[in-house]
Amino acid sequence: MKFTYMAKRKPKVFVDSGAFTAMTRGKTISLDRYIRFLKRHKDQIDFYSVLDDINDPEKTLKNQKIMEDAGLKPIPCFHYGEDPKYLVQYLAQYDYVSIGGMVPITTTALRWWLDFIFANFICDSQGIPKTKIHAFGMTTLSLITRYPWFSVDSSRWLAIGRFGSIFIPKLRNGNYTYQENPIQVNLSARSKTTWEESIHIDRLPEEIRNSAIKYIEGHGFKLGKSELKSVPNNYQLGENEVWINKETGEVEKIIEIGLSNDYKQRDSFNSIFFKALEKSIPEWPWPFKPIKLKSFLQGGLKE
Repeated sequence: MKFTYMAKRKPKVFVDSGAFTAMTRGKTISLDRYIRFLKRHKDQIDFYSVLDDINDPEKTLKNQKIMEDAGLKPIPCFHYGEDPKYLVQYLAQYDYVSIGGMVPITTTALRWWLDFIFANFICDSQGIPKTKIHAFGMTTLSLITRYPWFSVDSSRWLAIGRFGSIFIPKLRNGNYTYQENPIQVNLSARSKTTWEESIHIDRLPEEIRNSAIKYIEGHGFKLGKSELKSVPNNYQLGENEVWINKETGEVEKIIEIGLSNDYKQRDSFNSIFFKALEKSIPEWPWPFKPIKLKSFLQGGLKE
């Protein structure tokens, strides 16, 4: 698994076509413009995906051929629920294949489906993957660590940082574990409310709060300190002040820079969790050996 978040070495750059985001927003991506973009930035890009169509595997395959005819080498994409014949074709022709369409699917359904395709198509009789597999939009740790992915991606960790939260790994027998979902702790002075699974650090039980602070400081970070105040709409910001909401006259004054008031520091801090997760996973390729299933149906499985 190749995580490159906040690495000191030059990171590998993997370009996603943006097809899924465009689809959810009702927009269309021009294949010609995508091809021109990739060619213009070819020296800065290491890997890039085909311009896929989550609803039409034949369109995805057609785009693959068009891009190849244009002199490019896109990574093909197979989607959740598609006929496995497309996956078989990609596995036979390419040494790097991506899997998409998984974002809206429940973890339980994904596990059944991924067990089926890894056991029956991707891995050999010893459970070793026959080619490199990339997972688009993969955020669930139990699925990241269950399968021998070569790489995965997700923007969720950035979203969490933007909303003021960080990852704190759980303690098991005195050691931090990185293969379980971490505690999501909100540090922002702007809000004491939660965001999804996050809980504000001031609301943690004292023992857990002290443990979280110890972990933060042990990695060379500070919580930071801010003061909030209400001001008139025509207020002129002073030194180290930023608007929270100009319409309501809310201002944050940064007393000490730290995780609570600097999203860049939160990004850097959260990358520590993923780099530790990477180290906790066996070097690729490693074997996957579930019970081999005979068939997968949309409504369930038959053995």
